[in-house]
Amino acid sequence: MPPISRRAGEIEPFRVMAILARARELEAQGRDIIHLEIGEPDFATPQPIVEAGIAALRAGLTRYTPALGLPALRQAIAAYYGERHRVAVDPARVCVTPGASGALLLAMAALFDPGDEVLMADPGYPCNRHFARLVEARGVGIPVGPETRFQLTAELVARHWGPRTRGVLVANPGNPTGTLIAQEELRALHALVRERGGWLLVDEIYHELVYDQSPPSAAGLGEEVIVINSFSKYWLMTGWRLGWLLAPPSLMPALDRLAQNVFLAAPTVAQHAALAAFAPETRVILEGCKAELKQRRDAMFPVLKAAGFDLGARPDGAFYLYADISRFGMTAEWFAERLLLETGVALTPGNDFGSHEASRNVRFAYTTSQTRIQEAVARLTGWL
Repeated sequence: MPPISRRAGEIEPFRVMAILARARELEAQGRDIIHLEIGEPDFATPQPIVEAGIAALRAGLTRYTPALGLPALRQAIAAYYGERHRVAVDPARVCVTPGASGALLLAMAALFDPGDEVLMADPGYPCNRHFARLVEARGVGIPVGPETRFQLTAELVARHWGPRTRGVLVANPGNPTGTLIAQEELRALHALVRERGGWLLVDEIYHELVYDQSPPSAAGLGEEVIVINSFSKYWLMTGWRLGWLLAPPSLMPALDRLAQNVFLAAPTVAQHAALAAFAPETRVILEGCKAELKQRRDAMFPVLKAAGFDLGARPDGAFYLYADISRFGMTAEWFAERLLLETGVALTPGNDFGSHEASRNVRFAYTTSQTRIQEAVARLTGWL
């Protein structure tokens, strides 16, 4: 057979999916597996959203929508920024996409040419650098640690900005660490990127899952900031595959053309279902789930710390704990493999999120019940 493209060969697998597949194999063999590896909450999609999706199917609303999204949903998303963040957003600046992944892919394709560099945190969400590679740009990981709460700073970006740098991508809060960028630091980043003539992209898919504060959206920094969000995490619609991005008016025609060609439109039924996502009765359900996630974080963090894990930064949000395991004398890959096979607890090694001290760290996802988390911790501490 002819060889595959160099591009395809250089894009690494999303390792957590391989871990999940291995865990499922063990479950099929009768093993009791506790899943702390996958970034997917264990809660069901709220019933008002489900009912809206069913109603759309029954009404025959299954045809294509415009490439930028269902007009009513674009208006609802714009209204969300006004009500939640006190930021006026023109619905014409909203592009609805198949998940945040679709939004990131469109943004990369619209903004960056072959050879352009996009600065991002290492560790960080692994697909970001692969989206850059897909459009022949280059994701440049900047090593970050507890001293900056695993986030980029204006000083770090200034130090690593090169002649081919065209943009900076941050996640707020971030994956795998759940930490926030302080608002004054985000403003400094924005000012620096504008001064250098680049683009600032802010991934806010965990933004509604910040537990002890309500940080403003990066949408308030100005129209030129690319803001990415998703219905997957807070709104519990992972399998519905629906996200969005905000972009300046001048970029919308390019995004429209790209969306038409890459995926034509986001899933129609999911878009109609998401019209119920911002309803008050839905928010009551979602806030209850958020409170449960906070309880899990608050219970798990001190127990892991007492067990000897170095938790360099307490997460502000999302549903992850990023832990240094170097004191146990194992690499993260070996630690995760042995833990799964010998105790049935599945977690993700740090090499899925970059290269900076990756073999020293693992990610715990508290996306299962507190009872199961307690059982996982008991297995883990006994094994250690």
